[in-house]
Amino acid sequence: QVQLVESGGGLVQAGGSLRLSCAASGRTFSRYVMGWFRQAPGKERDIVAAISMSGGSTYYEDSVKGRFTISRDNAKNTVYLQMSRLKPEDTAVYYCALKATGQWPYRHSEAFYDYWSQGTQVTVSS
Repeated sequence: QVQLVESGGGLVQAGGSLRLSCAASGRTFSRYVMGWFRQAPGKERDIVAAISMSGGSTYYEDSVKGRFTISRDNAKNTVYLQMSRLKPEDTAVYYCALKATGQWPYRHSEAFYDYWSQGTQVTVSS
């Protein structure tokens, strides 16, 4: 079993910044891809960003590219999402996800990932 625990969510004004953290515990994997998803009210859960084991490969959804940065600290089994210049449309429940693989996915869909956090609310006010 793998447990993913998030921290860092909350309320922030437009233009501000937040950093989300997601720590994995439980069974260990030699290689794993981690990603961030978000789900706004009435919408599907969509990819935000993903990162490979080494950090050499990253993916960003177009609307966050240049504003959000995904990173990981493998010694801490933790993935981060640094969110800057936040906009009201970034308001959503954010989830982290893990896939035990060394292969970079062709598609960053929900189905690719095996383990999920419970989600944390990020609210951006105007």
